[in-house]
Amino acid sequence: MSGKLYGVGLGPGDPSLMTVRAVEVIAEADVVAYHSARHGRSIARSIAAQHLRPDHIEEPLVYPVTTETTDHAGGYRGAMEEFYAEASARLAAHLDAGRTVAVLAEGDPLFYGSYMHMHKRLADRYDTEVVPGVTSVSAAAARLGAPLVEGEEVLTILPGTLPEEELSARLASTDAAVVMKLGRTFPKVRRALESSGRLGTARYVERATMSKERIAELADVDSESVPYFSVAVLPSQVDAERPVRDRGEVVVVGTGPAGPLWLTPETRGALAAADDLVGYTTYLDRVAERAGQARHGSDNRVEAERAEFALQLAMRGRRVAVVSGGDPGVFAMATAVLEVAARPEYLDVSVRVLPGVTAANAAAARAGAPLGHDYATVSLSDRLKPWEVIAERLRAAASADLVLALYNPGSRSRTWQVGKARELLLEYRTPDTPVVVARDVGGSGERVRIVRLGELDPAEVDMRTILLVGSSQTQVVRRGDGEEIVWTPRRYPES
Repeated sequence: MSGKLYGVGLGPGDPSLMTVRAVEVIAEADVVAYHSARHGRSIARSIAAQHLRPDHIEEPLVYPVTTETTDHAGGYRGAMEEFYAEASARLAAHLDAGRTVAVLAEGDPLFYGSYMHMHKRLADRYDTEVVPGVTSVSAAAARLGAPLVEGEEVLTILPGTLPEEELSARLASTDAAVVMKLGRTFPKVRRALESSGRLGTARYVERATMSKERIAELADVDSESVPYFSVAVLPSQVDAERPVRDRGEVVVVGTGPAGPLWLTPETRGALAAADDLVGYTTYLDRVAERAGQARHGSDNRVEAERAEFALQLAMRGRRVAVVSGGDPGVFAMATAVLEVAARPEYLDVSVRVLPGVTAANAAAARAGAPLGHDYATVSLSDRLKPWEVIAERLRAAASADLVLALYNPGSRSRTWQVGKARELLLEYRTPDTPVVVARDVGGSGERVRIVRLGELDPAEVDMRTILLVGSSQTQVVRRGDGEEIVWTPRRYPES
């Protein structure tokens, strides 16, 4: 009979943190395997050393390359694949001979562990058991003495080998984080923490629970002194003290057309970092509540008052996120904030605008690509401009054969504008011109239909609807599944 394969998690380094099961498995094993670099020193073996017997068969699995270059024909990846194949074959020979094999792994065997490469090549052929171990993430949090995550917070674990921009985006958008695999990646990780605004709260833990353990503020760590066995930690923010500032800032953010799936990482980060959230209550409800963060909801018709309130909070040292739907710069809160911020008393307040997915782009994506060529965006609301101006702009865009994205087409108090706009557009477009009628895109009440301009029913349109009216070139095709898609060709015919 074949022997049994064990992946044995040894914990973060302190031998006393090995589990009882890990000790039992090592005692039962005939063969003990462990990885090492070419210098032959194995951290895994040193952790388990007191449990090794003279009659254990030891199998050092020595990496052919770690951080240095290689002349292997397949490069680094090729050298490693060849090594994993050879190492797994050596272990398979022991298993075929009926020997029990324990592969030692620092931390947990299936958490960024070397053992997993053996597991993927052998577990489908041999009886296998994985013994979990305490990870370096848990050990680092314990040594810091700080909660890692609490309540509804989200923990993100990242390898420092990711591209810098990817690290920045993920660090900006999460509550708590641990970045592993530092060493030579440390300067890049530090820059990512700084650009994401998280450097001030980042902690550094080196060789957690080992004899040469070091804990520090990450900003104070010399990059030349950082080994591979170290992690960057952004602990829980629930009880974190908000910094005292002489003057804060206002960040206007767009939540997209619906919920969290439409948020950009930059917007997530701004919402997480804010002391105060200010916005129309409907849009605030899309943002998850956070401990220690104040929320100030208001009605949809008080944009100027809302903007001034946010700026006054910032003057008192608060970091304020003004929450808008869609993209804040498209018929939304960015202009309202900037108008008030242009007053002399607010000129020294920092104001930033972060983009979001606007309704026209969301609706277009659901329908196909109706905005694939030139298009114009017009609001049908006459609350802030007279209808005569709207009609003039519709005529200009229609006569230029532009696709039209019509925002704010109707509401309870505005029921006639869609009908008037349809009559006007029919002077320039044929009745069979495709119109995308998109309601509540991304929300629970989403409904996207393609109708013809001559059949557009104003009764079906409300404030949660956007209309995309095609040009003379816009095409509609019914796909094999019965669904219609619409697109506007990128090439316009020559006259």
